[in-house]
Amino acid sequence: MIRYLPFAIVVVAAIAFAIAWLAGAAWGGWAAIAAALSALGIHDLLQQRRAVLRNYPLLGHFRYLFESVRPELRQYLFESDLDGVPFSRQQRAIVYQRAKRALDKRPFGTQRDVYEPGFEWINHSLAPTQVASHDFRIMVGGPATAAAYSLSVLNISAMSFGALSANAIEALNRGAKAGRFAHDTGEGSISRYHRRHGGDLIWEIGSGYFGCRNDDGSFSESGFVENARDPQVKMIELKLSQGAKPGHGGVLPGPKVSEEISLARGVPVGIDCVSPASHSAFSTPIGLLEFIARLRELSGGKPTGFKLAIGHPWEWFAIAKAMLVTGITPDFIVVDGKEGGTGAAPLEFMDRVGAPMHEGLRLVHDTLVGLDLRDRVRIGAAGKIITAFDIARTLAIGADWCNSARGFMFAIGCIQSLSCHTDRCPTGVATQDPIRSRALVVPDKAERVASYHHNTLAALAELVAAAGLSHPGDFRPHHVVRRVTGERIQLFSHIFPMLQPGDLLAGKADSAVYRYYWPMAQAESFAPAGSTA
Repeated sequence: MIRYLPFAIVVVAAIAFAIAWLAGAAWGGWAAIAAALSALGIHDLLQQRRAVLRNYPLLGHFRYLFESVRPELRQYLFESDLDGVPFSRQQRAIVYQRAKRALDKRPFGTQRDVYEPGFEWINHSLAPTQVASHDFRIMVGGPATAAAYSLSVLNISAMSFGALSANAIEALNRGAKAGRFAHDTGEGSISRYHRRHGGDLIWEIGSGYFGCRNDDGSFSESGFVENARDPQVKMIELKLSQGAKPGHGGVLPGPKVSEEISLARGVPVGIDCVSPASHSAFSTPIGLLEFIARLRELSGGKPTGFKLAIGHPWEWFAIAKAMLVTGITPDFIVVDGKEGGTGAAPLEFMDRVGAPMHEGLRLVHDTLVGLDLRDRVRIGAAGKIITAFDIARTLAIGADWCNSARGFMFAIGCIQSLSCHTDRCPTGVATQDPIRSRALVVPDKAERVASYHHNTLAALAELVAAAGLSHPGDFRPHHVVRRVTGERIQLFSHIFPMLQPGDLLAGKADSAVYRYYWPMAQAESFAPAGSTA
């Protein structure tokens, strides 16, 4: 409660100065100043638009003071990356502008070095189109799906209740409801805060089977049916691995397992809540697909798929071969990149384990194309997606839709304080502290969530039109360009060579990854052929 100390001191001082002044001392001026500051602190506590001020009355104004001089301090405050944080403050500022419906135009041209290696852009057309609506959608649901879902091309990525506060979950879901897009629950299952406003849900099921588990931690069919057939749940997503910590389980310590988290996850109050590193319901690629088919059947035919971060190529190829052997395909696959975030993960995992999203996405997309399965499986992508250009670029290299976590966290007030793991989030986003989380006012932040989505897709529509297209799904690798060196540029179609339909089936995939790893993959095991594992 130290954050309230300056406000408390000012209030006490105001009372003391006022008493002294009434007693005849010449303290009237000081009493007036202290009273004014007290009134400002009270206003900070009661206002509903700025969570920092609600949690840090008086002190929080210093942050906004520094923001007010950002043109002069731009190099330090808004363009350089934070140490250890792969998002620039400028990107966060873009989200804030769109969430608050502020002007997001900029004078004096680009502030980026267009000749720096790695700079990317979209080629425009001399015959731009007119795009009537920016409510861009795709249908998700394959041949075995009875309840296909019309999904926005931008949705809220997986973030669990427990990692985020109750108010944060409510704001995200209420915003999703208003904007008609989907809210991924994260593996912490469906809480009452997900249900309160009725926004569309993608129910993510991890290795802990939260919301559908038996007492011993195994999968419960009856528990699954109860949640999966809720009309609010539109899609079922089985999490195989997470980009920020692939191949690593997790533990929510017992003291953090409150009654509400216990109810949502189906675990005992006060006992460590464990997410194993691997699933117990299957152990082979064929078993995975049979489990997917069973989940789809139990859900009543809702679109069912899985999320993964790409690791060993032969393991993904083994899943692809299992699709050929069984004839079972998921309705969708979400490719998560190692650049994706999390509340807490070992440093080495965040920095050095798993493939970045672009490489993983291209491998998944090309494999499905090469097996003539791409038209049966939709692909989502997550990892460092903030702007309309991020969406366009990701769709160009193979995705059908994008998920964003930090973009929507910024929209509800996240300031990247890097305190997610401490339960001391200053804006009430990533905390279970009820006093801190009350600073996040649900109606205000829900409006910002919907506004960020609306304005980002409006910006995407402008990119689509400028490129001479009619839908963001029309973007292809040849629409995006990257500067490789100071003097050389390449289209994405040259950087990411594409397989043609059926190439893998015909043995025409000649890139090294297919020549070397495809023969190693086997549908019956995740281990490479010839391995003794």
